[in-house]
Amino acid sequence: MDVGMALALCGAGMATLLSGIGSSIGINISSRAATGILSEKPERYGQFFVMVVLPGTQGFYGFLAGFMTMLRLGFFGGTGLIEVSTKLGLQVLVACIPVAFAGLVTAIYQGKVAAAGIMMAAKRPELAFKAGVVYAVMVEIYAILGLLTTLFILQFGISWPTPAA
Repeated sequence: MDVGMALALCGAGMATLLSGIGSSIGINISSRAATGILSEKPERYGQFFVMVVLPGTQGFYGFLAGFMTMLRLGFFGGTGLIEVSTKLGLQVLVACIPVAFAGLVTAIYQGKVAAAGIMMAAKRPELAFKAGVVYAVMVEIYAILGLLTTLFILQFGISWPTPAA
């Protein structure tokens, strides 16, 4: 494997890995808050479920970016891998940075916001959606912006060679 392909695959792996780590930490934070309350109020499970799983979306964004990168590299097309220069490999690596770090950071903070929403909803259940979910979704927007930036760079910012026959 040449250096360019290794750099490109590092970008795909980094997008998936860092956003996955962020998601697991974020879900850990929000689920610990929920389980503490559910031990005394199990009927609130449905109300807390969305807030617990919201930080997991960043892992999906990173996976999508990694998959799209590998698709552009020719891993899934049946036409063979493209020739990846060191320059192209660096471009792909840099293109994957926004979703990787946005996924890592926003998932952790979204878990904290969701945990606060869960704690608030324990005392004021009528505010679970208004304050708990809506505030957590506000953090989600920045994860989506990281994904879109990565996808736009991959699609429009890189001059991709055609696959070798």
